[in-house]
Amino acid sequence: MAKAKKQQASVKSIKRKARKSQKIVMGRAKEFQYRGFSLEQLEAMDLQELLKILPSRARRSLSREMNHEQVHLHEKLLGEKDEIKTHVRDLIILPAYVGKVVQVFAGNSYVKFEIKPEMIGHYLGEFALTRKEVKHSGPGVGATRSSKFMPLK
Repeated sequence: MAKAKKQQASVKSIKRKARKSQKIVMGRAKEFQYRGFSLEQLEAMDLQELLKILPSRARRSLSREMNHEQVHLHEKLLGEKDEIKTHVRDLIILPAYVGKVVQVFAGNSYVKFEIKPEMIGHYLGEFALTRKEVKHSGPGVGATRSSKFMPLK
């Protein structure tokens, strides 16, 4: 009797998994859109048209001219090379950079990531975190009155 229930549950779970996998596959078919434009349309736009749909901070940053380091990195990203190592963290990600692998300096090491369509309009430095997550240990000596009586080891 117990085995029959297990077999029924497993058939149900198999059907449930099949339905979920179909939903996942159907969900992947959705094409990327950035403010109503596809990636191909964004790549075809010139900079002035692209500025109109970018957020205000990115628009202001790009409307002023890029500095020497940003121009050099921009040319590298438009080139044939797939993986680029850089210290420039303040470059706005444009549609032409999608698919490139970038290593951005984060203070003590390089953080490697691939530029995806969802990153358009953000800075490179946003994806290379410079601060570590805080991990606390136990209370130290002198932390509280009760810690006086805690064994050191």
